Amino acid sequence: MTYLITGAAGFIGSHLVDRLLARGEQVIGLDNFTDYYSPHRKRRNLMGAMQQPGFTLIEGDIRDADTVAMIFARYRPRFVVHLAAMPGPRPSIANPQLYEAVNIGGSLVILDQAWRAGVENLILASTSSVYGKTNRVPFREDDTTDRPLSPYAATKKAAEVLAYTFHSLYGVPTSVVRFFTVYGPRGRPDMTPYLFVERMVRGQPITLFNGGEKLFRDYTYIDDIISGVIHALDRPHAYEIFNLGHSQPVEMCHFVTLLEQITGYPARIEIKPLPATEPPITYADTTKAHQLLGFSPTVAIEEGLSRFWEWYCMECAQDA
Repeated sequence: MTYLITGAAGFIGSHLVDRLLARGEQVIGLDNFTDYYSPHRKRRNLMGAMQQPGFTLIEGDIRDADTVAMIFARYRPRFVVHLAAMPGPRPSIANPQLYEAVNIGGSLVILDQAWRAGVENLILASTSSVYGKTNRVPFREDDTTDRPLSPYAATKKAAEVLAYTFHSLYGVPTSVVRFFTVYGPRGRPDMTPYLFVERMVRGQPITLFNGGEKLFRDYTYIDDIISGVIHALDRPHAYEIFNLGHSQPVEMCHFVTLLEQITGYPARIEIKPLPATEPPITYADTTKAHQLLGFSPTVAIEEGLSRFWEWYCMECAQDA
C-alpha cells in the first residue's frame, strides 16, 4: 500500500516514515523544509529513509493545491497522515495569519484532494492544546474544545472541524489523533526537553513557569505516539477523535530534577508566571484509544528521557 505523510521530515513525521518503511510500505513524504527550525536537521531526520527504495520525497507546500493534486494523481496514495503544520502555542501569537494559512488553509487542500482521490483512511494530527484550560481531568475526547488559548490551538481545532465536514459530505474515513506533549529523539529544538537540556549543558538558565510547581504535562514518548498513529491507520473508523498520551502527567519541577539526574548537569532556574497560552495541566484519558485502537503506551518518562539524552549526545558529536 502507498501512504502519503505530510510533514514527513519533522519530528513525528520522520519517525512514522521509518516505521512504515520498516514494515514494507511505499511511502510518499511531503515537506517544505520551512526554516521554523533548521532545515538541515530535518534532512538529517530522513537520512535513513532516503536510502530506501520504498520512499519518495516531494519538496512542496501543503498550501500549493497543484503540487498536492499532482501527488495524488501520480502516486495514488490509499492512506494519508496529515502531520504538516505550524507548531507551538506561543509562537502563533506573533504571526496568527501564517498559522491560519498553513494549519487551516493547507489542511483544506489536503482534505479536498484526499476525498477526490477516494482514500481509504485519513489521519489528522491534532493536539492537546485544543482542550485549553479546563477543570475536568483527565481530558476526554467529548470535552468542550471551543475555548482555545492560542491561535495555534484555534487553527488545529478548525482543522478538526473541517475534517468532520469532509467526512460528512464525502464519507472519507477519518481519525483525528490529539497528541499530548510528544518527546524523544529528533525532538524539535524549541520543545522543552531539547531546550532545557541545551541550556543546562551550556550553563544557561532555563525558564520554569510557576517554578514548575502545580504545572503538569502528559509527556508521551515518540515510539508510543507512532504506535498509536499506526493503530489508527490500520483500524479505519468513519469519524473518530482519539487522545494519544501517556496518561501520567509529570510535574515540571520533577521533570527538571529527572533531567539533572540523567544528564549530570545542574539546572539554573528562572521563575516566571505562567503565560496565558499555557494550561496548568495536560492529562489524556486514553480509554477510547485503548478500546478502539489497542493503544497502550509503555515508555516511562525516566526511560524516555534517558533515550532522548543518548540521542542528544550523538547529535552533538555529529555537529562537532
